[in-house]
Amino acid sequence: MKKALILDLDNTIYPVSAIADNLFAKLFAALDEYSGSINLGDNDRVAKIKEEMTRRPFQYIADKYELDKALNDKMVDTLRTMTYDLPMQPFEDYQYLRGIPLDKFLVTTGFVKLQMSKVKQLGIEQDFKGIIIVDPDASSKTKKDVFAEIMEKYGYQPADLLVIGDDPDSEIKAAIELGIDTFLFDPNGIYPAAASKHRSDDLKHVLNILQ
Repeated sequence: MKKALILDLDNTIYPVSAIADNLFAKLFAALDEYSGSINLGDNDRVAKIKEEMTRRPFQYIADKYELDKALNDKMVDTLRTMTYDLPMQPFEDYQYLRGIPLDKFLVTTGFVKLQMSKVKQLGIEQDFKGIIIVDPDASSKTKKDVFAEIMEKYGYQPADLLVIGDDPDSEIKAAIELGIDTFLFDPNGIYPAAASKHRSDDLKHVLNILQ
């Protein structure tokens, strides 16, 4: 029997695509401004960066695409002070996770001010025993470090936990390395071959795992 669930936020509890145009307006404008630079290249490369920003933390993208320092600094400075204050809605099937009578932890990567503003707009703060934001400004911790700390603090064993997330290279990979069961939420079928013990395009299927 599982004792606790660990959830990611972005694209797990709500779809980033639903708020991307408003959330990333300033960042996308900065990308367009620098689109002629040697490190960005053609418009197709810029489009790929924008699309990936809706799925992964900016720090990962900046490293992957080797963004020049001026652009990176400008975007990071913007992210540090951003909040999101418009209405947000979770995925419809998040209601099934909300109703599961187990301890729940939210572990998300990003800048604290922005991530907490999204939590408040979604109205999910009370759903969790703990909310941990892996802030690149605050420390060098990873999600794997946080998962291990949760186990140590609350006395969980790996078999007690289920990690639910959308990114096979982030929370899913971290959980697998710690021997924790995983549920890859992949509503768009982006990762058909990714490693994960469980996978689905519907969060309701988590209930089947816990029976």
